[in-house]
Amino acid sequence: MQSTKNRYPMSVPELFLKARWENLILVSYKIDPHLLTEHIPSGLEPDTIDGNAFASLVAFNFNDTTVKGIKVPFHVNFPEINLRFYVKESSTGRRGVVFIKELVPRYFISLFANALYNENYHSISMQCKLEKDETHINCSHQIKFKGNSYHINIKAENATSIPLPDSTEHFFKEHEWGFGRTKKGDTIVYRVKHPFWEVYPVRGFEYSLDFGKVYGNKWKSLNNEKPYNITFAKGSEIKIYSAEKM
Repeated sequence: MQSTKNRYPMSVPELFLKARWENLILVSYKIDPHLLTEHIPSGLEPDTIDGNAFASLVAFNFNDTTVKGIKVPFHVNFPEINLRFYVKESSTGRRGVVFIKELVPRYFISLFANALYNENYHSISMQCKLEKDETHINCSHQIKFKGNSYHINIKAENATSIPLPDSTEHFFKEHEWGFGRTKKGDTIVYRVKHPFWEVYPVRGFEYSLDFGKVYGNKWKSLNNEKPYNITFAKGSEIKIYSAEKM
């Protein structure tokens, strides 16, 4: 059997993007693994808990963004909302995520990500509001998509801790690898580096979102699905490296 070490990219990847990912709301759902079949790149399989596959709605803030060391005007601080699922490399067990769709308010972010990583980014009208004092933190996202308005609101105590490595929160928030496909169908992998994230104790959560309209008809079942887990992570500086074929 080929060793794990030899399956990792052999060249030294180039740092592509540096930023701060902050105030990450992760809303995770159990899903039918068959929903993922057409989305899973070759060489990967669903990463599961007790045999269950998952998808997460993730809303957060991209701050202090530089692309190859350059701050692009009007593209430094902005929110993002994405739908992602969890995978592992069949031969090595290397864990990561695959994105269904990412929503941002900045056109050039979509352009770069779609061109360089073949990701499914879309530019839409969206904004995020954060209220924070010594004891509480409230975060609210609003988006407009094809004439419809949606929101995601969370309330938490302003006191953080780091979940244990075997916790559910750790499973959903800590992934060092992103996977995708080239336009020709080859599997690609890129590294996302950051320290383990602290989390806030969640005290309230509510949202309105039509998954079918935003992410496609096959995902409309999530409209009636109760979240398996809701995690609110503080975030940190992150580094994203250039993608390579597996």
